[in-house]
Order: sequence, then structure tokens, then C-alpha cells
Amino acid sequence: MSVLLSFGHGFSAQALVPLLDGWRVIGTSRTAGKRKQDGVDMVQFPGTDMGAYLDDATHLLISAGPDADGDPVLRELRDEIAKREFEWVGYLSTTGVYGDHQGGWVDEETPLTPSTRRGQWRVAAETAWMEMDLPLHIFRLAGIYGPGRGPFSKVRAGTARRIIKEGQVFSRIHVEDIAQVLAASIARPNAGAVYNLCDDDPAPPQDVIGYAAELLGVPLPEAVAFEDADMTPMARSFYAESKRVRNVRIKDELGVVLKYPNYRVGLQALLRDEGG
Repeated sequence: MSVLLSFGHGFSAQALVPLLDGWRVIGTSRTAGKRKQDGVDMVQFPGTDMGAYLDDATHLLISAGPDADGDPVLRELRDEIAKREFEWVGYLSTTGVYGDHQGGWVDEETPLTPSTRRGQWRVAAETAWMEMDLPLHIFRLAGIYGPGRGPFSKVRAGTARRIIKEGQVFSRIHVEDIAQVLAASIARPNAGAVYNLCDDDPAPPQDVIGYAAELLGVPLPEAVAFEDADMTPMARSFYAESKRVRNVRIKDELGVVLKYPNYRVGLQALLRDEGG
């Protein structure tokens, strides 16, 4: 039996589980206790001896984000992981590793020049995993959306704003498309590969909010200049970088056909699934 050990088993990893028919999936979280969640054996990490789970695992997926002290999984388990063999290891990173390109295009060969602290942590974590002798696959994710993570609740509540920053564009990816890329990679391993996960249509964030309002049939949310917007430091940091991300490799190497090739198709599906 194939066994996936999923570190930091969150939104993206959970979407992969339905595609792993007949697998055993073990997921970790920081919350205490051992329990079953949607067919996944959940265990606490850090705080649990992971030796037996690593012995059982044929595949590893790392979604846990790094911090100033490095990658949390390697920090705790580097030696334990190094002494075992796996069929496939996947690391979920971010397109933030490319830094700011003022709206220009990037691909997997673009030099890594992150301009944010989180992006720098990701580059360090990628490097640390690459230094391990593992069948590693790196997935650089654009902005993630999906069920429960769309703009509709804020638009309905009247709290959404269209933040306008000239030249600002983001790439995005629906969580179901993340899942199908991961499943395709597991079925067709290529150790050392790096893949950008994004849709075909980078777009200004205000266009996405505007389209959500259009779908709901409500007035267009207020436009606010970026310089005047009251935002948290975290939210503001997302506007520090502007780029368009190419996704050719997931199509050519893995044969992926995106279910949601642009945000319009994605938002329509989210609203339909909500019963809207």
C-alpha cells in the first residue's frame, strides 16, 4: 500500500486526499492528540515520535512553512528522514521566491531574488531540502483560492475593497488544480523537478474583486489607492511584488489540463458550489 505522510496537512494537502484512491494518508498538525479527520490519520507534530510513521511512508508531502529558524520538518527530523528511502517527496513553496519583476513574466529558470522576509525563508527552505538525498519535487504556488477561500464573503458583507496599485498583477491557482498537479507528479515522478503552479491569467487584484461583485449582482466595491489603504503589514507585503508566472512545465511534463484556467471560471464554480 502507498502511504503519504503529509507534514502541515492544510488546505492544499487536504484537496489531494480524494485523488489518492486506496492510499493511507497520515497528516500532521500542531494541535494535540491523535485522531481521524476525513479519512486521514492526524498526529501532532512537533510533539510525536515520527519514527514509525516515517518507516511506513512511501511518499512525503511538506506543506509546513518555514520561519526565521528554517524549515520546521528538517529542524526536527533531518537525520530521521535522511536514513529512509521514499518514492516521491513534494515540497510546497511559493512563487514569492522570484521576487518583484514589475509585472514581467517569470518561469522555473528565473533567478530567485525574493524581496520579502517570507520569500527569503522559502528560498532557504528549498535549498535545505535540495541538499537532502531525496527524490524531491518543488512546487511553487501562486495565490491559492478555493472553497471557503474566495472573495464572496467580503463582497457580500460590504467590506471588500478594490486596492489599486498601478501595474500590480498577481497569479493565482485553484486548490483543485494544485491537487491534480501533485497527483500527476506522483504518477510521473521526476526527481529534482521544479514546477510553477498557477493559472493562465495573471490579473490585477481589483479585477477579481470586481468580477465577484458582478457575479453577485452587487455594487462595485470602493476603489482605494494602495498608498491610502489601511492594511495589515502582512496584507501590504503582498503588494511588494508584481509578476506574471508561467505554467508551461506542468502542462508539457505532467500533461495537466487546468480545471480553472482563469479566475473567472474559478469564481463561477465557487459561487455555483455555494448555491449562489
